[in-house]
Amino acid sequence: QVQLVESGGGLVQAGGSLRLSCAASGRTFSNYAMGWFRQAPGKEREFVAVINWSGPRTYYADSVKGRFTISMDNAKNTVYLEMNGLKPEDTAVYYCAADPRGGYYSGNYYTTDDYDYWGQGTQVTVSS
Repeated sequence: QVQLVESGGGLVQAGGSLRLSCAASGRTFSNYAMGWFRQAPGKEREFVAVINWSGPRTYYADSVKGRFTISMDNAKNTVYLEMNGLKPEDTAVYYCAADPRGGYYSGNYYTTDDYDYWGQGTQVTVSS
């Protein structure tokens, strides 16, 4: 059973930074893609960034490109989302997700249907 546990959320002023962590357990993740999504109140869950355990290729939503960085620590089975230059519109619950099916290689990594496992989420609030 795959378990994903996010941490690192909190309240920050606009322009500030946060680093989210996603600790993964329960499987060997070498062929998994790991994504970050977010969901603001009243909105659908949206793609933020993705990385693959077996290689450092990353992709980002246009809204966060240049401000957010996704990375991983294979030894710790942990994926990170470094968020800089935060804006009030970044306020949301942030979710970590795992895709074991290899859709990442076909460009299928930006919808919630592309992922099988989800964490419980961590709240990020950016004040203006």
